[in-house]
Amino acid sequence: MSKNCVIIGGGIIGLCTAYYLHKEGHHVQVLEKGNMDGGASYVNAGYITPSHIIPLSSPGIIAKGLKWMLNSRSPFYVKPRLNGQFLKWAWSFKKSANFPKVQKSVPVIRDINLLSRELYEDMKKAQEFPFAYERNGLLMCYQTSKGEQDEASIAEMAEREGMKVMHLTSENLQNQFPDAHYNVRGAWYYDCDAHMTPNEFMKQLKNYLLRSGVKIHTGTEVTNFNFSGDRISEVKSGDKKWQADEVILAAGSWSPVLARQLGLKILVEAGKGYSFNVYRDTGIKLPSILVEAKVAVTPMHGFTRFAGTMELGGINNIVNPVRVNAIADAAENYFSGLKISSTEKESVSTGLRPCSPDGLPYIGRSAKWKNLSIGTGHAMMGWSLGPATGKLISEIIDNKKPSLDLQPFQPERKF
Repeated sequence: MSKNCVIIGGGIIGLCTAYYLHKEGHHVQVLEKGNMDGGASYVNAGYITPSHIIPLSSPGIIAKGLKWMLNSRSPFYVKPRLNGQFLKWAWSFKKSANFPKVQKSVPVIRDINLLSRELYEDMKKAQEFPFAYERNGLLMCYQTSKGEQDEASIAEMAEREGMKVMHLTSENLQNQFPDAHYNVRGAWYYDCDAHMTPNEFMKQLKNYLLRSGVKIHTGTEVTNFNFSGDRISEVKSGDKKWQADEVILAAGSWSPVLARQLGLKILVEAGKGYSFNVYRDTGIKLPSILVEAKVAVTPMHGFTRFAGTMELGGINNIVNPVRVNAIADAAENYFSGLKISSTEKESVSTGLRPCSPDGLPYIGRSAKWKNLSIGTGHAMMGWSLGPATGKLISEIIDNKKPSLDLQPFQPERKF
């Protein structure tokens, strides 16, 4: 039976959810507070990463975070705040950052990433709208002996999880990619990963949805709800309202604010990332993560993107030039032939990634509201997990057997 589905949020999660709900014959409305021309869904590294099996809340991250807090150029920064929601999140993050919990999360993260990669490839084969998708793998590039040891351990874990991993020496890299001028000790290559050009995909998916009859309302900030018993009957924005058989909360870092209006406690912290593009030939042919600097480098459709940092400091888009310079300096350090201009650095954009305490997204039905589904908290995997999240939510709404066990993703889980 066709339902009126109202999706709050027009990022990668919201649009992928709209895509699958429309495929199932539902009437879909997307409410987006911005103009759909920026934010985390547009400025990310564009990775589809089955190789990224370790959550953000990993053992040792607390000690690293405390150390990095004293360094303005560090790749990970947490701004301490005497805020109740932040303190709850931080305590839950600490409780999640242990080996047994991470081991339990590894196959869960692997499987949802593999599902999402398959769905991206299905979209590409369907040829409903054009977009760049390349499954060329990913290089994890290190410069230090510590980086080598850490990445070897992760590669061993990935192999146990069924992934193909290959070690490359600095000589291998120079021979295979001479134009990139890698200045590294070595790298691990994961052939399971793919990459895309996010802003291109978002534009094409949005246009496809509009052509297909999905209604997308930009500049529309949800302000309130009306209820009927244990159901949300209407979603409101100022004096406008939309009747809803189903409501999907996919508002990224803004989801907790709306969740609180619904009497729900969804722990999410905004993790700010930075990126800038270089519109000239860099010689970089493969997506590469610069391990010690935590910088992602992606050859996209017409440019190379440099992205990095995880700055947990609340919802803001303030640019810290020191962090931008740190990304550029790392790029020039790992690629000896590369020079980033001041103009390129000044073109930087930011995006806010919604981070859950345990590194797993929230995907599932609300226990309180019978017609509310939630899709948020994806942290650095939002782009990678867009289609899988949209597909799973559509299966929930259609009462179909989900493609994956949803228990690890329950929105109201305890930490």
